[in-house]
Amino acid sequence: MQLQQMQDQIARQQGVIEELQNDVARMKQESLERYQDLDRRIGTGVAPAATPDNSSTGGAPDAAAGAAAGAAAAQQPAASSEPGDPAKEKLYYDAAFDLIKAKDFDKASQAFAAFLRKYPNSQYAGNAQYWLGEVNLAKGDLQGAGQAFAKVSQLYPKHSKVPDSLYKLADVERRLGHTDKVKGILQQVVTQYPGTSAAQLAQRDLQKL
Repeated sequence: MQLQQMQDQIARQQGVIEELQNDVARMKQESLERYQDLDRRIGTGVAPAATPDNSSTGGAPDAAAGAAAGAAAAQQPAASSEPGDPAKEKLYYDAAFDLIKAKDFDKASQAFAAFLRKYPNSQYAGNAQYWLGEVNLAKGDLQGAGQAFAKVSQLYPKHSKVPDSLYKLADVERRLGHTDKVKGILQQVVTQYPGTSAAQLAQRDLQKL
């Protein structure tokens, strides 16, 4: 009888576990569907006029103008931003990050861009901006990657991802053939962020130039 009771208990626990797994899978699917719906609405609409473009890739001739636009964006939230809701922001951010894990870089790029438009002042915004650069780099979109990496230091200058984003920006500039800009960015990483892994990598790359 005790053995039968234990087997029944195990069966009930397995049933609960399966139910929880199904709930988690459903929640992930729902969050991704919300993102896809948001992407579709953004794709068919017009970007808010009050949202700065900040199209400053490191190699673009209007980098100074882009930096100024970035500074302006840091001072005021985008018109499409919503009041902070950390739980909701994390759900959106995690859903976008799950798309990276799934190697769906096109949707991940759209998801992070949508997140940044919706929550420009979120505690996850700096990370989202950095990962937008990584995703664009994975897609082979060097211009988009350069813009995203440059915005990390422009919009979130105190963020821990700044040295990594600058190092990645130097890599993008190198790939674009802007070798004259690479050395300056690497030196900035070494000088301003000593002791970081990005500074160590930058120092190594400088020795190879």
